[in-house]
Amino acid sequence: MNRIRNIIIPGRHNKPVIADLYYTDTSHPLPVVLFAHGFKGFKDWGTFPLVAEAFAKAGFAFIKFNFSYNGTTAQSPDEFADMDAFGNNNFTKELDDLQTLLEWLSCFNLQKQIFDLSDVSLAGHSRGGAIAIIKASEDSRIKRIATWASPIDFSKYISPEQLSVWKQSGVIYVENSRTLQQMPLYYQLAEDVMSNPDRINIEKAAKKIHIPHIIIHGTDDETVNFADALILHSWNKKADFVAIDHANHSFGAQHPYTSPVLTPHYRQVVDATISFFRK
Repeated sequence: MNRIRNIIIPGRHNKPVIADLYYTDTSHPLPVVLFAHGFKGFKDWGTFPLVAEAFAKAGFAFIKFNFSYNGTTAQSPDEFADMDAFGNNNFTKELDDLQTLLEWLSCFNLQKQIFDLSDVSLAGHSRGGAIAIIKASEDSRIKRIATWASPIDFSKYISPEQLSVWKQSGVIYVENSRTLQQMPLYYQLAEDVMSNPDRINIEKAAKKIHIPHIIIHGTDDETVNFADALILHSWNKKADFVAIDHANHSFGAQHPYTSPVLTPHYRQVVDATISFFRK
C-alpha cells in the first residue's frame, strides 16, 4: 500500500491544507474518497489511519486531511498547536478547503494519473459530515456522499443568551477533554453563519442533493442525537440510512487508538460506506 503523508497544499486563507493519500498500485485510475474530520478533530485522530487503509485495500484512493484552520500545523499535524487558527476557523473556510482539495486532485493527477476524476466521493464525520452535505449540494464534481454522525443545525448548540454573551466578549472557550486545552471560538464563527444563511444551511443543502447519499448514525450518540439523523433522512428520503446499534458519536474509537483493527462499530461504518460507494 502506498501512503503519501503530510502533503502541503496551499489554502485560500494563508494556511495550508495538510493531506494524506492512501492507495494501492493499480493499472487503472482509482475512484477517489475525500474524508473530512469533525470539530476538534484532525486527519490522524483515533481510527482514521485504519479507515484510510480499509478504503485503500477496497480499491479507492483515500485522502484524509486537516482543515487549514483546525488548529494543527504543518509541523504538528496531530496536535492543536495553533489556537488562534482554531478560534478563527469557520464553515466558509472549511468549504473553501474542500474546493482547494478538489482543484488539487486535478493538478496532482496530471503528474501521477492515480485518480478517476469522474468518480469522486465525499465522506465526513460529525461536523465534517455537515460540511460534506453543503459542498455536495453546490459542486457537481462530487458524485456521492457519506455522512457519519452528522449534525443538522449549527445554531442549535448555542442559546440566544449564550450568543449575546459571545458577541459581547468576542470569544467563548470549549475544553478539549483529552488535552484539557481551553480552545477559543471567536465570534466571527457566528457571524459567518449569520452572513451566509442560504449557504450555511444543512436542511436546504440536504434537500437540494440529487446524488447518492448514505446517512450513518449511532443509536447511542451522546453528541448528536440519533433523532437528528432521522430528521436528516426526512429531508432526503432517497438517501440510504444505516443505524449502528448502541454506537456512540465516535463509533467506539478514541485518541490515541492503539489497536491494529477498527472498533466493531467503526468496521460497520466503513463496510457500509464502501459497499455504498461501490454501487
